[in-house]
Amino acid sequence: MTATHDPSSPAPAPARAHAIPSYLDPNNIGPYEIFLEQVERVTPYLGKLAFWVETLKRPKRILVVDIPVHLDDGSVAHFEGYRVQHNTSRGPAKGGVRFHQDVTLSEVMALSAWMTIKNAAVNLPYGGGKGGIRLDPRQYSTGELERITRRYTSEIGLIIGPDKDIPAPDVNTGPQTMAWMMDTYSMNVGRTATGVVTGKPVSLGGSLGRSDATGRGVFVTGAQAMQKLGLPMQGARIAVQGFGNVGEAAARIFHEHGARIVAIQDVTGTIHSEAGIDPAAALAHLRATGRIVGLPGSEEIAAADFWGVDCDVLIPAALEKQITLQNADRIRARLIVEGANGPTIPAADDLLADKGITVVPDVLANAGGVTVSYFEWVQDFSSFFWTEDEINQRLDRIMRDAFQSLWDVKERHGVTLRTAVYIVACTRVLEARALRGLYP
Repeated sequence: MTATHDPSSPAPAPARAHAIPSYLDPNNIGPYEIFLEQVERVTPYLGKLAFWVETLKRPKRILVVDIPVHLDDGSVAHFEGYRVQHNTSRGPAKGGVRFHQDVTLSEVMALSAWMTIKNAAVNLPYGGGKGGIRLDPRQYSTGELERITRRYTSEIGLIIGPDKDIPAPDVNTGPQTMAWMMDTYSMNVGRTATGVVTGKPVSLGGSLGRSDATGRGVFVTGAQAMQKLGLPMQGARIAVQGFGNVGEAAARIFHEHGARIVAIQDVTGTIHSEAGIDPAAALAHLRATGRIVGLPGSEEIAAADFWGVDCDVLIPAALEKQITLQNADRIRARLIVEGANGPTIPAADDLLADKGITVVPDVLANAGGVTVSYFEWVQDFSSFFWTEDEINQRLDRIMRDAFQSLWDVKERHGVTLRTAVYIVACTRVLEARALRGLYP
């Protein structure tokens, strides 16, 4: 008789570590290695559910596509495109699509996995997904970007859908990109399917409040953490890395609530002002000049010096792997609120904890975006739309409640907030996996 394992009994110790999938370089796994380490760290807290933990280490589905497109000069260019569905145990995959010249399969895998954790952390009925196209969008015209987007959507169309996988905006994509994706998918299925993507223009079934949602979530969770740490909002010094959709919105909302933005860094440079920077003026200057530096009342500082700015709250809202062992020791903030996905490597996380710096992790702090995407998806299905005040009230309540419950887990186990989030999220995902069982 073949022996079987009872999922309700303690998990046996693995005989050996599982091999890295053949499509990843074991000597340079890339961003997905961060997620794998995060899963390893939380496994001892999963109890009997650790039996299923390998489920989290392997994406459910990976699609790599070729995207051939006619460019404006008449030539044909080929682009690499990805769509990864990490886990769908709790519902359809959900996650953004980014356009960036450094997109890799490992990065998209990691981003999809973090979406699994993020959705479970705030208890949305989704799994994790992510997509990307390897290109620098600044090098292409609007017409070329439309053709690239439409061909990409057609190529991944067999695995996306309102009840299968719902893309959304991410780095270098936005409402227009989502409009092209929605229209392309709709043409291919022969009906208007507004629910296939979120982050659309309001006139095409988008939700009010979506553009500020991620930055608003950063503010709400940051404000909750500040209360726990006894940091007053009025006059609090905030340093923001990244001044795109997330960083700009977070800086603006903190500023509106009395905090002082003392430093901003983006791809064009780094500025500092102890007296404070008005985010609206900074955005106007950036749009007018193409650079953040040169803003009246601020001084330019070296990029590396950003990490040593004297501040109360640091908000990394750019790309992953920004806080490393090389700069973590310079950070002087009491609180870090991660607006970006995966901005802190695990070794730097340990160093920050040793320094007594509290980190509100990405999978909680930037969940405001996917939460309002969920609201948009629900509104599209019902064809009934809420006011912006209703959206913000629902978002704030979900983010505050999630923060409090996760903080309680942190205190109960004596762990970091990141570990607490992973305990709760992984438990929810693996409970669903265990209850569903394996087919066939």
